[in-house]
Amino acid sequence: MLTKRIIPCLDVKNGRVVKGTQFVNLRDAGDPVELGKRYSEEGADELVFLDITASNENRKTIFKVVKNVAKELDIPFTVGGGISGIEDVRKILLNGADKTSLNTAAVNNPEIITEISKKFGTQCVVIAIDAKRNYTLDENKLLIKTKEGLCWFEVYIMGGKVPTGIDALKWAEKVSRIGAGELLVTSIDRDGTKKGYDIELMKAIIDRVNIPVIASGGAGEPKHFLEAFAEANVDAALAASVFHYENYPIKVIKHYLKENGVNIRI
Repeated sequence: MLTKRIIPCLDVKNGRVVKGTQFVNLRDAGDPVELGKRYSEEGADELVFLDITASNENRKTIFKVVKNVAKELDIPFTVGGGISGIEDVRKILLNGADKTSLNTAAVNNPEIITEISKKFGTQCVVIAIDAKRNYTLDENKLLIKTKEGLCWFEVYIMGGKVPTGIDALKWAEKVSRIGAGELLVTSIDRDGTKKGYDIELMKAIIDRVNIPVIASGGAGEPKHFLEAFAEANVDAALAASVFHYENYPIKVIKHYLKENGVNIRI
């Protein structure tokens, strides 16, 4: 049985870690270097760094900050934001990252997924899927029966601001076929709400792919992590505010999971 992972996320804007609700109303959460070091020391299994305004501002990832964070880590490090080609990936890896995360660039040019996986290996390609429920019934979408009724999950890009009309489940299937090594699935509906992960979304995607899936969006207490692992069978759970503001330190989450039968590294 593979060990489940706990992954803090640093959403970075103007060189500072920020956190909001449903991708808006951002507030400061600290220095990325200090937080990265703290999480590495506290037992995080990996760290994700997302330059959340790079695509909107049509610029590259802030490589200097990435490099400074990477110096403080002894755990796998994923970086995303502003990636548009092979050279961007190369620079991110040279600045200390182990993996790259793509969303907007992958939607705009799916071929880049295959190019990166061939050049650097599928283990370097994490496709981020920011998804939101859409209750407009469409026979061309994969409709899911939820507690609130039939819906499909729509992919959003540009930091969760632009709807694409793309079915998240079909998109997950496609990217897993063309070179993605892992999926980072964020529920926009749950992001920052602390109401728990969107288990229905996670289960629907996991049922359709054969690569690891990271759940994101909605973690507020230890039981939410347990639900993601026990009910959706995700490979990893990512969270931000619950760690940034020290509501529940990583060790507390991990001991709770261990006590409830989750195979986790303490």
